[in-house]
Amino acid sequence: MTRLRSLRQGSIPGHFRALAIPAAIGMVFTTLYNVVDVWFAGLLSTDAQAGLAITFQVFFILIAFGIGLGNAMSALIGNAIGAEDFTGAKRLACQGIGFGTIVAVLLALSGIKGSPAMLALVSEPGAYRDAAVTYMNVMLFATTPFLLAFGANGILSALGDTQSMKRAQIAAFFANLALNPLFIFGVPSLVPGIGFNGIALSTLVSQTGVMAFILWRVFRSELMAHDSPALWRPDLSTYREITAQALPTTFAMMIMLIAGFVVQYYLKSYGPAALAAYGIGLRIEQLILLPGFGLTGALLPIAAQNFGAGNHDRVREALAFCCKAGVAIMLCGSVFLWFAARPLIAVFTSDPDVIRIGGDYLHVDGFILPVYIVLFAMNSFLQALKRPIATVWIGLYRQGIAVAFFCWIFARLLDLGTWGVWFGIAAAVTTGLALSIFVADRTARRLIGGLFRPGLPAQGV
Repeated sequence: MTRLRSLRQGSIPGHFRALAIPAAIGMVFTTLYNVVDVWFAGLLSTDAQAGLAITFQVFFILIAFGIGLGNAMSALIGNAIGAEDFTGAKRLACQGIGFGTIVAVLLALSGIKGSPAMLALVSEPGAYRDAAVTYMNVMLFATTPFLLAFGANGILSALGDTQSMKRAQIAAFFANLALNPLFIFGVPSLVPGIGFNGIALSTLVSQTGVMAFILWRVFRSELMAHDSPALWRPDLSTYREITAQALPTTFAMMIMLIAGFVVQYYLKSYGPAALAAYGIGLRIEQLILLPGFGLTGALLPIAAQNFGAGNHDRVREALAFCCKAGVAIMLCGSVFLWFAARPLIAVFTSDPDVIRIGGDYLHVDGFILPVYIVLFAMNSFLQALKRPIATVWIGLYRQGIAVAFFCWIFARLLDLGTWGVWFGIAAAVTTGLALSIFVADRTARRLIGGLFRPGLPAQGV
């Protein structure tokens, strides 16, 4: 049985170690999972890698809904546990699973109609677009597994359990490693392979297994120990409560999709090599950011439980520790990327243009790794205080307005080519951090008396 971990007492660094390390390890294997897909796509062709890169932007819509639901579950249930409302926490968990199932079905049906048009926005007609469309047709069947796995993991995170998802992600990585070549190339003389679509089928099978395991862990948790059938009946008021917490986070994540489309819009004029380089670079960047993701992910349940309990000093302590530890770790990542950028890109492709362009991206990206982590910490902090709408405005500026504006300045006005796109991303992230600190500080002064130190609450904020 999964036991409830009280995050309202004990060492803050100790809680971060207990939650962040398993989460980071799990995310390492999730990123390696994606790396495996990129590597096998590279065995097929550069067009296959470019096709995989543009499908990520479309499938990210489904991921955004999953992250929104997971963060909503973690924040709402964490606040309920902090207030010692365990019946309310269980009600939220039951309603969240039902809510996630309904949303997953609606998203899958919408994707059937909408994904070809979205792919056309970020690609030119040709082999890589055709590959992407057929790939997405398979991936849409994975909507329910992805969404429910994210949502159920949010429940476990609120309970202080990040070990379960770690185990599921490790198992999924090895399953994907075995299933990719099996589905792509088949078994000689016995079963024919299905080529590029085999990558999507492998994802569908392995992620269904992740969903089944995480749901099993939820049902065996201390929170769900007693049968209460009435809590499973759809309740519109609870659905509205979940929606109010999940949708802002989802929209904030989907605004990231806008940034991806903007970046790919500028890159597509430089050919498939630029798109493939960006897709590979993103996955390497995610791998380097994983320890920071673990920290900022752990901040959400720690801050949520303590905010629900009224322990505002512990909320501030958790935020400060997360930022300091995250910046220190990311500075090490920045040094590593400076020296290893092009060799890392070369692991996934032999195309010299892809290696050169991808190395340029990682060299610029290395300078803003610490900026990313503090930005993500501010987002987790706002979600824990049940103010996720603030993350929408921050994301709208950083990933919508700023990316488009700065990419236009550097890539078009100054004619810096792909370097201009990378500089545009860096400028958007840096100015976005300044805005997020400003918003978080005003919110903190109103709700807990201050961001990093207590003070007089500001009135009328």
